[in-house]
Amino acid sequence: MKWSEVRKQFPNRCVLVESLKAKTEDNERIIEEMSVIDDFENGNAAWKVYKKLHAENQSRELYIFHTNNEEIKVIEQPYIGVRRRV
Repeated sequence: MKWSEVRKQFPNRCVLVESLKAKTEDNERIIEEMSVIDDFENGNAAWKVYKKLHAENQSRELYIFHTNNEEIKVIEQPYIGVRRRV
């Protein structure tokens, strides 16, 4: 689905989506096609499901968005991590 279709089908909802087709341009992840996993009244409920699915399979590209947003924007940031001294 395209974001415009998701917005029409799930008005005023938080949606947990999986990216099916995406590309990166200038540190922005552009999601061209997505699948809605579930919709929620609030972000807290969506976050619980996200954490469970992410723990099961970290390779899935999952996002939570609110359909009140006309556009979605995902900025990629490099993972810096924490350095340990040994």
